[in-house]
Amino acid sequence: MAQGFDELAAFAAVARERSFTRAGAKLGVSASALSQTIKGLEQRLGVRLLTRTTRSVAPTEAGERLLQTVAPRFEEIEQALVALAEMRERPAGTIRITAGEHAARSVLQPGLARLLPDYPDIRVEIVVDYGLVDIVSEGFDAGVRLGEQVAKDMIALRIGPDMRMAVVASRAYFESRLVPLTPQDLTEHNCINMRLPTYGGLFPWEFEKDGREVKVRVDGQLIFNTIRQRLDSALQGLGLAYMPEDVAAPCLASGQLVRVLEDWCPPFSGYHLYYPSRRHALPAFSMLLDALRFKDR
Repeated sequence: MAQGFDELAAFAAVARERSFTRAGAKLGVSASALSQTIKGLEQRLGVRLLTRTTRSVAPTEAGERLLQTVAPRFEEIEQALVALAEMRERPAGTIRITAGEHAARSVLQPGLARLLPDYPDIRVEIVVDYGLVDIVSEGFDAGVRLGEQVAKDMIALRIGPDMRMAVVASRAYFESRLVPLTPQDLTEHNCINMRLPTYGGLFPWEFEKDGREVKVRVDGQLIFNTIRQRLDSALQGLGLAYMPEDVAAPCLASGQLVRVLEDWCPPFSGYHLYYPSRRHALPAFSMLLDALRFKDR
C-alpha cells in the first residue's frame, strides 16, 4: 500500500508541475528516479499516464482522469498534516490572503494588529490584487470581496461595516465647471479612472437612487490602479474621483475636497472574507477569523 501511495504522489507531482525536474525538487528525489517510479506505475496499471517529449511532460487522457481523482485526496491529506503540525499550545503557521488595496488597509491591517502581537508564531502574507483570483488554485487560504457572493464550497465571513462610495473633487476644479447633478452629467467632466484586471478595462462608476441603478463609463486624462493616486490627483484639482467614502472623509472634513452626487451613493454590504470550509479547522486560521469578524457596535 505504501508503494502505491508513493507512486500516486509521484505521478500527481509530475502531472501538476509538467516537469520531472521540478517535481523531483519538490519531492526531494532525482528526476531519473521519479521517471522510473512513473514507469512502474504505468506498467502496473497497464495504461500510459504521461506523454513525454524532450521539452515537456503532460498527462494523457487516462492520466488526467487519474489526476482529477487523486489530487483532491492528496490535498486533504496535506491539510490534515498541516492541522497536526499546528496543534500545539500556541497556534502557528502561515496564512496567505488576497485582497484589494482598500480592504487590506481598512479591515485586514487593523484586525491583524489586534491578533499578531499575542501570537508570534502566526505569519500572515497579504497579496494586494484587484483580480478575482481562484484562491485554491493560486495557493491562498482566503480572499476578500465585497458582499456575500462567493464561489461554490466557500464560506463567507463579514469582516467590515456597510460601505458607501463618494464622488469628490477639489474646490479649484469646480471654479470653471458646473457641479454634476446626475450620474449622466459626469460624461462632461474630467474623471480620474481606475483600471481593474478582472474587468479587462476601466472600472464603471456605479450609482443607485430610488431603486434605479446606473453605471457610467466616464472619461478623463488620468487612469490609475490605486486609490491613493486617485485621491492625490483629486486634491491637485486634476479631476473627479470615485472612491470609498472613508478614504475621502478626512479631506472632506478639512474642506480640501467637496462631494457631489451624494444622494446617488447609498450604503451597500461591506467586505467579507471567503475561504474553503476545511480551513476553519486549523487553529491559526480560527484565531484569524475571530480577530477579523465584524462586530456591529
